[in-house]
Amino acid sequence: MPQHKSGLFHRGPEWHEGAMPDAAPLLLKNVRIVSADSPDFRKADVLIDGGVYKEIGSEVTAPEGTRVIDGKGRLLMPAMFDAHVHFREPGGEAKEDIASGSEAAINGGITGVVMMPNTTPSIDSGAVVKMVLDKAKQVSRIPVYTSGCVTKGREGKELAAIDAMRSLGVTMLTDDGDSTNDAAVLFRAMQYAGEFGMFFASHCEVPELAGPRALNDGPMAYKLGIKGSPACAEEIIIDRDIRLAHAAGAHIHIQHVSSKLGMETIAWWKARGDVKVTAEVSPHHLMFTDEDIGDYDTHYKMNPPLRTRADNEALLEGLKSGVFDLLATDHAPHTPFEKAQDFTAAPNGITGLETALISMFDRFVARGELGWDVLVKRYSAEPRVMMGLPPVPVEVGSTAEFLLFDPEGETSFSVDYMKSKARNTPFLDKTLKGRIDLVALAGELLLER
Repeated sequence: MPQHKSGLFHRGPEWHEGAMPDAAPLLLKNVRIVSADSPDFRKADVLIDGGVYKEIGSEVTAPEGTRVIDGKGRLLMPAMFDAHVHFREPGGEAKEDIASGSEAAINGGITGVVMMPNTTPSIDSGAVVKMVLDKAKQVSRIPVYTSGCVTKGREGKELAAIDAMRSLGVTMLTDDGDSTNDAAVLFRAMQYAGEFGMFFASHCEVPELAGPRALNDGPMAYKLGIKGSPACAEEIIIDRDIRLAHAAGAHIHIQHVSSKLGMETIAWWKARGDVKVTAEVSPHHLMFTDEDIGDYDTHYKMNPPLRTRADNEALLEGLKSGVFDLLATDHAPHTPFEKAQDFTAAPNGITGLETALISMFDRFVARGELGWDVLVKRYSAEPRVMMGLPPVPVEVGSTAEFLLFDPEGETSFSVDYMKSKARNTPFLDKTLKGRIDLVALAGELLLER
């Protein structure tokens, strides 16, 4: 497994046992603390000992043996949490595996992830859940959670072994990558699993309308001579699945929303107040449009497809206002060979774990279009809350799970920089503003630059 330089020590697989590290104290001096609750920074010294924040204030005195790091000009914030990733294990390890995926997460300032179940075999039973979680405990330096399938084999016909998965800690159910086309099956699952406090994450798509799913139905599709996928293919199922959740009394989470009207549909249901609905947006649907595809660039091919600049702008406003509860990458690694195929044959997907935080800073925060507080709320606090986990604020007594960010630094996404096995990102070999200098879990430095 890839190793990072660390000023303290290496975290092994014991994270799942809740053990606190036995490390020397760490003092971060002159940092600016970012909070999900306020747009204002707090300048302070921060003492970490025993894996928790011991003291935060001015001129903090360090105990003997404390390691001191001058954080002047840098931002100290809670580590991120990504609730939508594809690690491809079991079955697709050539694209990504749990070890490489979790190292990519650390490289992007992320200390917790939720795997999607569209693996081979699908994560649709207690046996497969146990296999995945056991492997994660062996090879990952951060907690890895997994979702489970709604239906066996993600075929949309027969309910998966929901109770067996629940008994192993699975709370999110999804046939991600495919919409559960039989509404009756999904409704029955919602009635059943909702009683256990589980919730449903929906990849919204009418397959007959979506077609090849290569790119948005519009002028660019016409120019490239490829059948486009209309936004209504997504929007119809957004409304359908929320209506089913409303009738069943279940919690529905809408994944990777790509269109303005889809977002407005979610906002309408949220305003009613009589159904529990959460939603996510991915960085690529905020930044890129179908015009970026240019001369059939498969790095911009994803599902749902990239849409228009008007959609980008509306989705960003939805992230700010809270229509979207969280940001999630839909990290979808593929091999270079697969992405080198022609545009219609190449698989959908973009990697995102290593680029999300820095690209969001470069594109929006540094330009004054998004506050750090909103970004931390949507990419750290709220994803954890949705998964039933406590947030990790920079507060005395809280677990020291953080990253240190240099807004004056730069990051070049070279092959040598990337920890993921995959390279299918538009940011490859590009340099963006911002740099992640430290990442810590329970006070242990997992990454140091």
